[in-house]
Amino acid sequence: MGSINYPPEKIYSPSKLKKQNYDHIILWMLSNNDICKWADFHQEPIEIPTGTLSRHLDTLKRKGFVENFTRGHYRITSEGRKKFHDLSSAKKKAHKLNYPPKIILKSGRNYSDWILWMMYNNNYCKRSDFLEDPLSINQSSLSKNLSLLIEKDFIVKEEGKYIITRAGKSEYSRMLQNYNLDRQTILEEEGKRIEEITKKTIQFFENYNIKDEDIQFRFLNNILTLHYEKVKPLLKDEEIFQKILLFLSINHPSQYPNFISSEDFSRLYIIKKTTLDYYIDEISEGKIYPLRFYKLRQPSGEQYYFQSDGALEKMLRVITENKINKVSYLNKLFSKPTSVMPTIDMKSIINDIANKSCEFLFNKDLNTPLREFLPEYIKYLAYKIETKKELKGTYDKLEGIIWQNITDIFQSQIYENLENQYEEQIKEIDNQIELNQENLDLYYLKIKILVYFNQYKETIQFLEEMLEIFPESEKDIKILKAAVLRRMQNIKAGLEIIESLIKKYPEDNDLLSYKAYWLQFLDKKEEAIKIIQKLVENEPEMGIYHDTYGEILMYFEEYEEAAKKFVKSMVLGANEWYIFQTYIKLGICYKTIGNLDLAMENLRKGIELTKKNVKDPETKQKWLSIANLFLSELKPIEVDPI
Repeated sequence: MGSINYPPEKIYSPSKLKKQNYDHIILWMLSNNDICKWADFHQEPIEIPTGTLSRHLDTLKRKGFVENFTRGHYRITSEGRKKFHDLSSAKKKAHKLNYPPKIILKSGRNYSDWILWMMYNNNYCKRSDFLEDPLSINQSSLSKNLSLLIEKDFIVKEEGKYIITRAGKSEYSRMLQNYNLDRQTILEEEGKRIEEITKKTIQFFENYNIKDEDIQFRFLNNILTLHYEKVKPLLKDEEIFQKILLFLSINHPSQYPNFISSEDFSRLYIIKKTTLDYYIDEISEGKIYPLRFYKLRQPSGEQYYFQSDGALEKMLRVITENKINKVSYLNKLFSKPTSVMPTIDMKSIINDIANKSCEFLFNKDLNTPLREFLPEYIKYLAYKIETKKELKGTYDKLEGIIWQNITDIFQSQIYENLENQYEEQIKEIDNQIELNQENLDLYYLKIKILVYFNQYKETIQFLEEMLEIFPESEKDIKILKAAVLRRMQNIKAGLEIIESLIKKYPEDNDLLSYKAYWLQFLDKKEEAIKIIQKLVENEPEMGIYHDTYGEILMYFEEYEEAAKKFVKSMVLGANEWYIFQTYIKLGICYKTIGNLDLAMENLRKGIELTKKNVKDPETKQKWLSIANLFLSELKPIEVDPI
């Protein structure tokens, strides 16, 4: 490729009073050379450390400033050149700020709202921007509100600058509704957010020749509701995320009979099939976002997805609720079944709903998969209505009674679906508990079933019952309750449980380890690291604490330091129960910092130990999925000729 051009000394070696701007150095290199290799950034005179280089390249790629030409080779994009010129002329530019309108500033000291407004209407803000007029937020209140917004993933801090996230932009739009702004102002503010997203979307459509307007509309709706920031810690490339949403947008029931399999999609759009399958499953099952995607499966294997609370699902819900309510109302009018008004026949109801839906919403060829889907869907609607916080009006109360009755009817009829499996398993375990009420293991097995089927409310209630029956197992039961609360996204309540246990059992170091984890879940990095560091110092021979330390560092993207902790854990606990996880996590760290050979070696070792030593099928499948996902990304993509 010839000799490499390196930046002048004033860029890569500024005065001692200033920090090196690695983004500027990397973009200078790529702007002044056609292509740069990974090794070029390690050479004199710039010598960027491996971990630092990995972090900054990942960030620049994620923002669309840099792209991989081939493995280990990088080049600058057109947006990257603009960013480079901005950085090069940064000293000449004044940092002019837009401030909130008076109606917001005079509505009380709603500092979080002020900060969100500033974040949204400026490219970035520094801490000092909030301390000066006209905001003049005091230091204590500023720290509290910044931490709260970071904790909620509404803003991020990068190199001393605060930047709004996509989730923050959505929150900003909701926040505007709290103020007496005119309709046009609100529409203009919301338009800014949509405009920014649509710019990226239009470019994506052009890159992949997406011309179908229905697919375009569904994709835009998905991208506005499913925020990339949720998956960014694991899925660094935003374009891969866009491809995953494109797969969901293409395979929609309205596209029938058109369908593309994950195998064909992965070849056509150059995405690892394992990556696609993994995230489609996680998103569709509602494991990442509050909403989920319902599935209609054709007998021949095609699978179509439609979003909960989307237009199609809302119309299906109207048809379903109308049919259920009509039959139930009429049955209540006739106290005794007659030949004119038969008892509720759920099979007949499902057939009627499916037939009606296929007249207006779905292609008639989807009637069979729709009938298979409806029992689970009706149970879901019944659960939602049953758990309403308030049933204010007479109709709501009657509706609640009706849907409670529907739940009972379902339990009395046999349908081969997931919910039915749940009922059968719960009934079986309850019978076992009834016969052997002192067997704590049976209670834990019931908890496992409840959690597997996402019955969190019932899980919490059952754990409270267990506390009364087995007070001597208080610690284990409460830790399990904290874990369930975390699954319910009530992390603070889980942390309160852990802290109460620490007060009661101050000598139990494992509880401190749990606290470090919960602080990590709350993104309280310094507090989490302080606790786990103290544990490691007090018990340096406990390999599992080193493993926990590594996992926390890994969560906060300090992959080089995390790798060191995992290696230490492996030395101390080579034969411990958790070591298969350590190898997999170490492999992920090595992949992230660019040491691909060691990444592959450790991932394979982790897979081998998982298959050999892990007996629990669920745990085994989880870790094998994770390891295979990252291992597949280390192998070159094979694209079939088109």
